[in-house]
Amino acid sequence: MTRTLLALSCGVALLATVSSVSAQALPVPGVEAARDVPGAKEMPNPSIVHKVVFDMATASPTPTEVHPMLQAVARYVNTLAKTGVPAANRKVAVVFHQGATDYIMTNESYKPRHEGHDNPNLPMIQALKKAGVDFRVCGQATLGRKIDAKDIMPEVQRDLWALTTLIALQQQGYVLIAP
Repeated sequence: MTRTLLALSCGVALLATVSSVSAQALPVPGVEAARDVPGAKEMPNPSIVHKVVFDMATASPTPTEVHPMLQAVARYVNTLAKTGVPAANRKVAVVFHQGATDYIMTNESYKPRHEGHDNPNLPMIQALKKAGVDFRVCGQATLGRKIDAKDIMPEVQRDLWALTTLIALQQQGYVLIAP
């Protein structure tokens, strides 16, 4: 009986430690993962590769705050991590184009176009990149918006066209998330 109680105590302590470590180890700081739902049936499978591409084509409803789609990307990445999906199985990409093109600009380039405001998305893009998210921008949109290559954040890859990027990623098995 003493052994059983000792084993049970150790198990509870281990679970508490794992729980607190996973809560602290979310890949995107400052963003909550999805809340736990007791008895939830569909959960992320840690043994498969989660390939997801987010289509960012709209301007933010609040230009001085982080775009809601980037918040959703961060929450998704943190949820995958929280539910045990290893970093190697998290393949997440974001494609910027149309009304979201300016969000890939450095602060120095963004400010003159946006009434002197800092790019509110820059810290989130940097945090997501550090968490393994792949960022792409439509080359056609950068040409149309007259955004020079030097004005694009180093975390973002410029591709020929958002359409070709979205198609290529879907052909590679990525699931498209579009508003």
